[in-house]
Amino acid sequence: MLKVAIIGAGAISKAHIEAYLQFPERCTIVAISDIYEDKAQERIDQFKLDEARAVKDYKELLLEDIDLVSICTPPYTHASLTVEFLEAGSHVMVEKPMASSLEECDLMNAAASRTGKLLSVVAQNRFKTPMMKMKSVLESGLMGKVVHVQVDSFWWRGHCYYDLWWRGTWEKEGGGPTLNHAVHHIDAMLWMMGSPTEVQAFMSNVSHDNAEVEDLSIGMLRFANGSLGQITSSVVHHGEEQQLIFQGAKARVSAPWKVKASNSTSNGFPEPNTELEEQLQTFYNQLPEVIYEGHAGQIDNVLTAIETGAPVLIDGISGRQTLELITGIYKSASTGELVKFPLDAQDAFYTRSGVMAKATHFYEKSTSIENFAPQTITTGSTFN
Repeated sequence: MLKVAIIGAGAISKAHIEAYLQFPERCTIVAISDIYEDKAQERIDQFKLDEARAVKDYKELLLEDIDLVSICTPPYTHASLTVEFLEAGSHVMVEKPMASSLEECDLMNAAASRTGKLLSVVAQNRFKTPMMKMKSVLESGLMGKVVHVQVDSFWWRGHCYYDLWWRGTWEKEGGGPTLNHAVHHIDAMLWMMGSPTEVQAFMSNVSHDNAEVEDLSIGMLRFANGSLGQITSSVVHHGEEQQLIFQGAKARVSAPWKVKASNSTSNGFPEPNTELEEQLQTFYNQLPEVIYEGHAGQIDNVLTAIETGAPVLIDGISGRQTLELITGIYKSASTGELVKFPLDAQDAFYTRSGVMAKATHFYEKSTSIENFAPQTITTGSTFN
């Protein structure tokens, strides 16, 4: 029975707790830590975690025999917490984004390598049936070479969203929706496409004058094989209609699932290729459903890795790859430059202090509140 501790009792901790509770024969939550100890106790009471205790100072847990730690705190704390728990002998699963700088990602990965402990970065959308099926469709080759990818990471957040004390600053949140919302979709795109070679980007803050960071960005990508892509990251889109579209040489597929294919008429105009559409649909339909979806799927993956020695699907290298693209978007949008990858330790945006100094500051944070009342939050599209 693996002993689990959760660091941070905020909104996202609920998804972790609910997921761990799906595996009562494999793990048990023994502690929840939060700087607001009453919040930790509220989570324990809410889920009737009889074996768990509330802890104000997480350092107490560094001295205990904890097998796995879920880090659910603000981004600026991820690196230090991850390194400390890895070095204390715990495996770590850290919420997205992995960290607020590439330097911190490298410190986290070095600690994982040094200690031999597992480090997994949360990207729960990979563990959803439509995403798993989409990956298999692309790998099948039925739609041909992908020539264009479109990521619409559309979310909507009210003005008061950035009133929370750690949100809306380059120092503590590390960025706006490009980092903290589109990270889901960027991870999925990179998983399916690999990394681009360069990006040109723009960003703005059009609706949240209580935040330093962007609330809207657009990144245009070029891949080594000549394919292009675009990523829109937003918290100003009503309806939160999110999608990933892959245009192949032979057909178009997307999540939410949709398939279209064309043949050329004698004058070059399109006509439906119903045979290929049916072939792709049949292939998609015959793929298996994911047993555990979302956070439960990723926690199952991490538990299995601990139990068997198998690799995790989403490790720290993958988490850094995602942050590298996001950092490139911020660099390009802030400087106007075409940014080429990879970004190394000499880059001005490699450190958190570099990002804070170089990234565009749209407004000064004007309000700071300690906590919101507990409410339901949105954590990703179903991509049905």
